[in-house]
Amino acid sequence: MNTDFTPDRAPLRSWLPGFVALAAIWGSSFLFIKVGVAELHPLHLTLYRVAAGAVTLLVVLALLRDRLPREPRIWAHLFVIAALGVAVPFTLFGYGEQRVESMLAGIWNATTPLVVLPMAVLVFRTERLTARRALGLALGFAGVLVVLGVWEGIGGAHFAGQLMCFGAAACYGVAIPYQRRFVAGSTHSGVSLSAAQLLVAMAQLAVVAPLVAGAPPAPTGLSPEVVASVLTLGALGTGLAFVINLRNIRLAGASTASTVTYLIPVFAVLVGAVVLDERVTWHQPVGALIVLLGVAVSQGARKGPLPTPPVEEGPLSTRREHVRSGTPSS
Repeated sequence: MNTDFTPDRAPLRSWLPGFVALAAIWGSSFLFIKVGVAELHPLHLTLYRVAAGAVTLLVVLALLRDRLPREPRIWAHLFVIAALGVAVPFTLFGYGEQRVESMLAGIWNATTPLVVLPMAVLVFRTERLTARRALGLALGFAGVLVVLGVWEGIGGAHFAGQLMCFGAAACYGVAIPYQRRFVAGSTHSGVSLSAAQLLVAMAQLAVVAPLVAGAPPAPTGLSPEVVASVLTLGALGTGLAFVINLRNIRLAGASTASTVTYLIPVFAVLVGAVVLDERVTWHQPVGALIVLLGVAVSQGARKGPLPTPPVEEGPLSTRREHVRSGTPSS
């Protein structure tokens, strides 16, 4: 099914619950990262969650009687996408949340489309820059400066944590047009490619994590809260959420499904405030609104919005119709 031509005619009640559930899952992921890094090194947290997500998608793959890709070219490109779309950004969010609130990490995740567009225009040549998109980019990056609160001065652990979260979003911004440029012609399913991507990311992390952070601790030595957070991040946020997203695309169409991006910061802020009693200063939500306005303006010039990542929360799908329609894929 080509989602470029899928009308958004399904009854609201058929896809809205899944749409809200997906926003809640991905928005809550920042809470679970915050809990996880309290006891785990960010690299170990990423390794465990990616492993849990890979197992989940392999089970889904078996149930669907699908298989992993076999072409060496696909695996070579997945190596790059796994690093830039999974291993590095997941780890950067972990490092960032050692220094900033989970709700602020959720806000920074929404800046991904602002990086996708210039990369797609200038590097991968998959998009064209128009006056409207340029205006949207200018608004979005003005919002970034407001979120940072640059008038208060630059420096300190909190500022460094924000830059790490923005760096994670920037990694997504490179990975998305990369997969659009080099894996758009693949005939494999999104589940197959995402499962393969998680397996590659797990292998990368299994090599890097012990060198940087030492041997991962045994799960039996972790608190129940951290174990539950890791399993939730992997199985739900990095695995099953992808399946829910595919269902939303089929029922509501690519354009409607992709607007989940706008709800994720809302859930991230609500969950952080209610569960962790976090607080943000006035300029952070105001800056987030300016960022989202910039994203909306820049996306208004195309039939569907620019692709967004598995919003914090999962591998990038590279199935042909998802890449062409520019939907969030995780």
